[in-house]
Formats: sequence, structure tokens, C-alpha cells
Amino acid sequence: MEDYEKLLEEAYSKVKRINQGNGRFEIPKIEGHFEGKKTILTNFFQIASHIRRDPEHFQKFLLKELASSGQKDGDRLVLNMRVPSKKINQKIEQYVGEFVLCKECKKPDTELVKEGRLTILRCLACGAKHPIRSKI
Repeated sequence: MEDYEKLLEEAYSKVKRINQGNGRFEIPKIEGHFEGKKTILTNFFQIASHIRRDPEHFQKFLLKELASSGQKDGDRLVLNMRVPSKKINQKIEQYVGEFVLCKECKKPDTELVKEGRLTILRCLACGAKHPIRSKI
């Protein structure tokens, strides 16, 4: 029985901890402003860290979906065109639906894992794995 308990403790120590809260996952709204023909997103990196995704991946998705060019400027993202915040928030929700939320349990406790040539969305809450279809 002691061996079982030791093995169980070892297994629990290797498993990643997830938030078991039942609260709804809220996506922060984008904060930004216009400077001439450019759109400055001031809380871009805070949103990327909130959804626990690589800012580079998140940036590529937004630029592709908004059909815009842009670059990082310190801790903000600069888009080289005027884009209404409503449209940016829609694209962020689309990104979260495709690359963050689990397709089975709808929890945001996921990670993107490369398996060969495929990118897999692996859920840390229920263990489900789903291939990501869209290429960025």
C-alpha cells in the first residue's frame, strides 16, 4: 500500500495544475486608439498572456485576419491601417474559439503542441486532443 501511495504522489507531482474554477472565461476587450492611419493596440500582450498563447502566433493570426500589416512597438501592437475595435474584438473571439477553448469541455485550459507536422490543441482539463486545421 505504501508503494501505491508513493507512486500516486509521484504521478500527481508530474501533472500540470489547472484552475478548477467554475467562473466563466472572459476575454479582455482590446484597448487602443488611432494615430493618423494607424491603430495602436495598447493591451495586446496582456490579452495574449491572459489566453496563454504566444504573442507571435496571436499577432500573425490578427494580421492575417484583418488583412493588415503591423509590428510590435514595445508592449503594444501597431496596425498600419484604421481598424474599429469591434472588428478586432470579433477576430480575438474567433482566435480563442479556434486556438484556446477545448472543443469537448469548452475550458480555456489548453496548450498548442506540435506533433510531427500537425499542431494539436491539447486540453489540460479533460485530456482531449484536436488537430488545428487553419495554418498561420
